[in-house]
Amino acid sequence: MPATDAASGRSARVRERRYRRRLRSRIILSFVLLGLGLTTLFAFLTQEARDRVENTLVEDLMNRNIDEYARRYYVDPMRNPAVPLEQIRARVVRRDRFEELRHEQPDWYELGDGIHNLSGVDEDGTPFMYKLAVRKTPDEWFFLAYDMTETVRGATQFQRAIFGSVVMVSLLSALIGWWSAARVMSPVSELANRLSRSGDSSRPQALAPHFPDDEVGQLASALDDYAFRLTEVVQRDREFNADVSHELRTPLAVIKGAVELLLSRPDLDDKTRTRLLRIQRAEQQCTDLISALLLLSREERGHGATDIGRVVEQLFDAHRPQLVGKPLVLRLEAEQRLVVDAPEAAVTVALGNLVGNAIKYTLEGEVVVRVRAHSVEVADSGPGLSAEDAARLFERGYRGTHAEHSQGGGIGLSIVRRLCDLYGWQVRVVPGATRGVVATLSFGRT
Repeated sequence: MPATDAASGRSARVRERRYRRRLRSRIILSFVLLGLGLTTLFAFLTQEARDRVENTLVEDLMNRNIDEYARRYYVDPMRNPAVPLEQIRARVVRRDRFEELRHEQPDWYELGDGIHNLSGVDEDGTPFMYKLAVRKTPDEWFFLAYDMTETVRGATQFQRAIFGSVVMVSLLSALIGWWSAARVMSPVSELANRLSRSGDSSRPQALAPHFPDDEVGQLASALDDYAFRLTEVVQRDREFNADVSHELRTPLAVIKGAVELLLSRPDLDDKTRTRLLRIQRAEQQCTDLISALLLLSREERGHGATDIGRVVEQLFDAHRPQLVGKPLVLRLEAEQRLVVDAPEAAVTVALGNLVGNAIKYTLEGEVVVRVRAHSVEVADSGPGLSAEDAARLFERGYRGTHAEHSQGGGIGLSIVRRLCDLYGWQVRVVPGATRGVVATLSFGRT
């Protein structure tokens, strides 16, 4: 297996593991959020119910006690009646001391009948909180204070207990979620592992027999059906490519032999010889294109030691007949010799499309091919390139702005892109500095 195929397989397995981790994390997170949400809601409702019940009970107790306190007072006004609870402090203010109360307890003086919540800080800096029941008559004002310190302390402890329960239930939900995710993801992980192992063979193994008839089993059955249909398509495609290759190579070999035989005749005139040479170049181009397309269909990298400079010279020779009557100069600038590990047919097709397009769309000036250390630049002095063309130039079937009156189906540069994907090359086409287009084919370090 080529290095890039192994790397792509490893990256696919890494993505698969990341996806499984994300799915498992989502399951655990769902359990945690469910447990946290339900527990928080229960804690809030419990706290609210406790506060309301406690407040109702305390206010009911104070209403009954202040009524009882007033009744006992009227039985014997000369005595201060006792209260039944230690938390309750009672006081009665007669008419003649109403003004004293204004100065002693101004907040009490302004209060009306009912139960009021009072809080603050005393002279020692100690916070206090109590409920005050008030009953005012024309002759006496009755006050009953209920100390809420213990109640508030109990409420604080209850809140801490509730918070601890929320934390414990959330942790328990996370634990249950982790266990459930492991159980749920186990058959999915097994299916993914079996699917990745089955990809190593030309005929994938059936997955459905290894799983029960549940959702995962149905998924495995669907994958088996898809793999079977895909394998049939691939097999038919390979057979078609092999048949086409054989059927096309045979007549091309006949054409090549006939042209070589005719060229060997000494009595050929120049016009006939030129036409035969053109047929020979067309035959070679067809042979190279068939070889490149077969490599693409099989997704197999061929190997070889292809001299880029020699390929460029051959391409120039093949395109020179198109320059008759066209003021265009073809020039090769080679900084050094560049040899690429790829079949000459693949390199010829890739470079041939770039050079051919530069010659086709340049009406005058020059087409310069510069061979650098690890790349080739094809620069022309043609009409240039629009932004839309630059973005879509390598799409299959796309023909640029200046291709209205030219032949071709717009698949040449798409083949170049596919060859680059197969061999790990890079191709880029950008407008030139002043005019024209610069196409760069980078081979990496060879």
